[in-house]
Amino acid sequence: MVELTGKHLIAGEWVDGAEGFQSAPAHGPARRFAGGAVDHVEAACTAAEDAFAVFGSSTRAERAALLDAIAAEIEARGDAITEIGTQETGLPEARLQGERGRTVGQLRMFARHIEKGDYLDRRHDAAQPERQPLPKPDLKMVQRPTGPVAVFGASNFPLAFSVAGGDTASALAAGCPVVARGHPAHPGTGEIVAQAIHAAVEKTGMPGGVFSLIQGGEHAVGQALVRHPLIRAVGFTGSLAGGRALYDLCAQRPDPIPFFGELGSVNPMFLLPAALEARGGDIAGGWAGSLTQGAGQFCTNPGICVMMEGSAGDAFVEAATATLEPVGAQTMLTDGIANAFRAGRDRVAATSGVRQVLTSTCDRRNATPYLFATSGRQWLADETLGEEVFGPLGLIVRVTDAKEMIAVARSLRGQLTCTVHMDEADTELAGRLIPVLERKAGRLIANGFPTGVEVSDAMVHGGPYPATTNFGHTSVGTLAIRRWLRPVCFQNMPEPLLPGDLRADAD
Repeated sequence: MVELTGKHLIAGEWVDGAEGFQSAPAHGPARRFAGGAVDHVEAACTAAEDAFAVFGSSTRAERAALLDAIAAEIEARGDAITEIGTQETGLPEARLQGERGRTVGQLRMFARHIEKGDYLDRRHDAAQPERQPLPKPDLKMVQRPTGPVAVFGASNFPLAFSVAGGDTASALAAGCPVVARGHPAHPGTGEIVAQAIHAAVEKTGMPGGVFSLIQGGEHAVGQALVRHPLIRAVGFTGSLAGGRALYDLCAQRPDPIPFFGELGSVNPMFLLPAALEARGGDIAGGWAGSLTQGAGQFCTNPGICVMMEGSAGDAFVEAATATLEPVGAQTMLTDGIANAFRAGRDRVAATSGVRQVLTSTCDRRNATPYLFATSGRQWLADETLGEEVFGPLGLIVRVTDAKEMIAVARSLRGQLTCTVHMDEADTELAGRLIPVLERKAGRLIANGFPTGVEVSDAMVHGGPYPATTNFGHTSVGTLAIRRWLRPVCFQNMPEPLLPGDLRADAD
C-alpha cells in the first residue's frame, strides 16, 4: 500500500507548505496537497546545484543504474499509480498501464544509450608541435552536462511527459539534476512517481538534490523556478500561452537560458486524389479514430484534413461523419481543458465561411466530437483557423486544385507532424508537397496517422514554432538528451584534469 504525504520532495526530504490546494479528480476522493512557494524553489535549486558537483561528474554506468532503479521502483508501485491516476485524470486503466510501460521503457532506453557513449560525440585533434608556421595544440571535445534543469509536467500525459517522463529521464541521463514542477491535474500520481525516484536515489547512493518535486503553487512559483540563476535550462509541455510566457522569461533573464517547450500543433493531413478515390472510406475511419483517441487530448491529434473538392471528398466527409456520430462523451483531463475545448469549438463555429458538418452536445468535464468544413480560400484568408483546439474537433479544408493545396501547406505554422495519404499515382503531387511540409514539421508520415509516438533513436517529436520553441531538438527519443548538454573543448589539458569520458582509459 502506497501512502501519500501530500508534501513536496526537496533534496531527499518531504516538506510541507503553509499554503495548500485540493485536487479535482474526475472521480474518487479529493485530496489536500502542499502548495509550492518561492522558498521551496530556492531550497530545491540550491540543493540541485550542490548535487551537480557530484552528479555532473558521475560515470555513465552510475547514471544508468539510477535510471534502471527508477524504472524498477515505478513498476513496483504500478497498481497504486494506476488507481490514483484513473481517479485524477479520468483516463482508463489500460491507457495508464500502457503509458507506465512507455515511461519505464524510455528510462531504460536512456540507460542503455548512455552506456554506449555515442551521444558524447567525442573528438580528438592530436597535437602537432612541429607544424609550421605555428604548432597545433592538442584538442579534445566532449558533450558535458549543462547543470540543474527545471521540468514542467504535462496535463495530458501524467507519466510519460511528467515527473519521471522524457524530460526528466533525458536530463538525468545527461548528468543534470532536475527540479520538477508537478502538474496540479494529477498531484497524487506525481507524488507516487516522486517516491519511486526518491527510493532509487537512495538505493544508488546519489545526492538527494539530484531530484526535487514542487507541487502546485501560483504562477509566481513557476516564474521563480525559470528565473532562478542556478537553473540552466527548462523543459515544458503545455499550452501555447503558458509556454510562451515562460519562454519570454528565459530570454529576459540577465543570463538567458534555453527553453525547450512543446506548445501546440494541429498536425494536418493531406489526402491526395488517387488515395482519396481508392480508399477514402478507410482513411476516414482511421482519421476519426485518431481524432477522438483519448478525447482528442494528444499533442499529435490530427485536427486538420486537406483534400480536393469533388465526389470522392464528399464521400470522405460522409464516412467520417458516420464514424464520429456514435462516439460518446469522454471525460477530459481537467475542467479547464474542457472549458477551453468548448471555447475553441465556439470560435470555429462562429468563423465566416465555416460549415458545421457534425455537432453534438457536451458539458462539464465531457467532450464529444465536432466536425467542420471550409474552403481552401477561406483557410488562406483567416489564419485563426490554424489555431489548435485541444480535443476531438476536426476541420476539413476543401481545395480546388493542387496549386491551392500547396498554398495551404505553405501557409501552415510549425507543426509536430504532417501526414500525406497517397497512392502511386499521387507521387508527382507528393513530390511537390513533401519539400514544403519538411520545412513545417519534425515528423512526416505517409499513409498513417500521427497519434502514437515511437520512443526510439530515430524519432523526432518537435518542429518549428509554435509546435516547439527550439526546432533543432526533440522531446522523444535518444536525441532528447542533447538538450541538456553543451560541447566543451579541452586544449593541452593534463590527463588527470580531463573528464572521465575523455581519459585514455574511458570505455
